[in-house]
Amino acid sequence: MSFRIHFLEGGKIAMRTLRTHRLRSFLTVLGVGVGVATLLAIVGIIQGMNASFEKSLSSFSSNVLFVQRMPMVPTDDFSHRNRKPITLEQAKVVQRLAVFAEAVEPIYGIPKNVKFMDRELFMVSIYGATPNYFAVIHEELAEGRFLTQEDLETQRKVAVIGKDLVDTFFGNTNPLGETIWIAGVPFVVVGTLKPTGKFLGVSMDNQAIVPMNTYRAFWLESGDTSIGVVLPASGPQALLEEELEGVVRRARRLGPAQPNDFSLNRIDSMKSLYNSVTGALFGVAMGVGLITLLVGGIGIMNMMLVSVRERTREIGLRRALGARRMTIVAQFMLEAILVSMLGGAIGTGAGLLAAKVVSWVTPLPAVVHPLTVVGGLSFAAFVGLVFGILPALKAAHLEPIVALRHE
Repeated sequence: MSFRIHFLEGGKIAMRTLRTHRLRSFLTVLGVGVGVATLLAIVGIIQGMNASFEKSLSSFSSNVLFVQRMPMVPTDDFSHRNRKPITLEQAKVVQRLAVFAEAVEPIYGIPKNVKFMDRELFMVSIYGATPNYFAVIHEELAEGRFLTQEDLETQRKVAVIGKDLVDTFFGNTNPLGETIWIAGVPFVVVGTLKPTGKFLGVSMDNQAIVPMNTYRAFWLESGDTSIGVVLPASGPQALLEEELEGVVRRARRLGPAQPNDFSLNRIDSMKSLYNSVTGALFGVAMGVGLITLLVGGIGIMNMMLVSVRERTREIGLRRALGARRMTIVAQFMLEAILVSMLGGAIGTGAGLLAAKVVSWVTPLPAVVHPLTVVGGLSFAAFVGLVFGILPALKAAHLEPIVALRHE
């Protein structure tokens, strides 16, 4: 009986009061809704970026190192620009000496325009690779075959292309055996890759892989070279990395006193940089959203205090007829929570819509998990609870006689 009086009856009174003061309730609901919408939109965008980033990293193993001229993570040391390029001969030395490595793969890369008939794609990533490419880069074939040792040795002009090229040039037709033109050079399509997706709006499928020797025959003077090294996952990574560093120093003919003129890049370093950047962004964005919710909470408190003042005689009458203080507290707390949750529901819908709109019109993806929605609604209820306490207590502690005399 006590539960029904405190909460069910209190809820009915609260709903009746909200309907009576529609404009005031709407403005208060709007304040909370804006805060929740801001939070959900921001969280949705960041969650989408995280999902996209994790998916893009799935092509690499944590035990893969890339020997490159420049570090993946930018630094203030501009001397990196003066480093000499990594050569195929150095990659062969690493292959010969790094007996502890499971695979060593030199990779060339350069952006080039690709044409097929009257259609053209610009800035396609062209990679020169060997048949061991998949040992370092975890991609999969969709159709056809990958590069063979014979393709490499005879410098065949064959290519394995990504989904962007398949969709743009061939649509629903079979691309195998067709000839595409990479920077004016004809290549026969022998295979296609399964789609990888996008990262921050940049397609990871806008690529073509050609035999390394063919690549070097046409574009040796340009582009950048890296060496992918797969270390044993079960071994001590720090020791293996130290051994690899010694091998690369030997391949680069560096003396004992000379500093490294190369970088050993792990994908984990990119992940750490990404987490630090998005962590700071998330903190700032959450701060903005919480401030907006704070303003909405203050609006709830202001509305409830006005409601207490307007209904002082009603409160006095109810107290005189035997209503307990807990009943009055429950009524006003429920009213505050209902307003806040209504604003949270509207804000949740608006936040989800805003996140989707952002993902449609910008490169930023948006993914909102169900738990995030539940969290948004719960937090909105918590805001109503916190900011409704003071007005509810003020109403419950009014003296019945004084309240009845209130004009």
